[in-house]
Amino acid sequence: MLSVAIRHRFGAFALDAAFEAPPGITVLFGRSGSGKSTIVNAVAGLFAPDAGRIEVDGRALFDAAAGVNLPPHRRRLGYVFQEGRLFPHLSVRRNLLYGRWFAPRKVPRAEIDRVVEMLGLGPLLERRPGALSGGEKQRVAIGRALLASPRLILADEPLAALDEARKAEILPYFERLRDEAAAPVLYVSHSAAEVARLATTVVALQAGRVIRQGPAAEVLGDPSVAPTGVRGVGAVLEARVAAHHADGLSELDAAGDRLFLPKVLQPVGATVRVRMAASEVMLSLEPPRAISALNILPGTVEAIHDGQGPGTIVSVRTRAGTVLARVTRRSAEALALAPGLPVHAIVKTVAIAPEDVGGEAHAAHQEPAR
Repeated sequence: MLSVAIRHRFGAFALDAAFEAPPGITVLFGRSGSGKSTIVNAVAGLFAPDAGRIEVDGRALFDAAAGVNLPPHRRRLGYVFQEGRLFPHLSVRRNLLYGRWFAPRKVPRAEIDRVVEMLGLGPLLERRPGALSGGEKQRVAIGRALLASPRLILADEPLAALDEARKAEILPYFERLRDEAAAPVLYVSHSAAEVARLATTVVALQAGRVIRQGPAAEVLGDPSVAPTGVRGVGAVLEARVAAHHADGLSELDAAGDRLFLPKVLQPVGATVRVRMAASEVMLSLEPPRAISALNILPGTVEAIHDGQGPGTIVSVRTRAGTVLARVTRRSAEALALAPGLPVHAIVKTVAIAPEDVGGEAHAAHQEPAR
């Protein structure tokens, strides 16, 4: 468990943030300039805040009142940067083993083999970084951090420098890291899709302050938070893979409602998270007929959140969970939308992208095609 409560001022910017990061991946989520990287740098020991305390499992890394400020090399942290920052003259194997020098004890061979298997690094061990893709370099960087036996792993926008194909390659490995690694992960992102797939806990930041903390479904589904603006608002639903069909679609069971998605990697029976962007959801007062959209979720209007522009966010309670729809105020008035009104939420299958679906990482794990 990581506990952070710090205050610091950089000119006109004031950071005043307090939160706890339990096991799994805790994502610091917000717009550029909200204080995400500043918090990570404080945890890493790259600067001393004006006031506050940072501790891992009850051990103080920083305590302004007690005069405690451990240097970075004594904090037992693993750090994954935007770029892999591997040693170009060393093989993947030797880059991985470099992490052992920072471990408090000799890392057993079985642990090295486990990390190599978890991250799919076996075929890469004898290569040098110059022969690796961006996603492969990041996997090696994660492995090096893990083999330092850290109390905590810091990941500062580790996918920001990758194209969409490389992001899709590495996201399942971060899911495995979330599900299998002993050390908690503090992860910085401004991508709602990344947060929906990876986060165990979300800490939403705005102008240096924590505005909400909780599970991804709760934070991303709160229109009043919207760290990345209304276009980033969306619902996160959990569903079970029910079938894979010959036409390339996967059928999901979302608490009794059916969802059809482009084929997912997870096998039948696996639990997945599905992010539905509010801008892709339509509302109907009656069950739609003769319509191309396959996903129709009956529900009831919970709340209506008006913004400053012509749009509004409508929260709809369905059996699968809360779904958000972004519609114009004119449409909301024409339909006389109000809390308690029965409606149907409609979303096209092709509107849900592969990066919007994640879940049991060990089930989805596979070697990328070469």
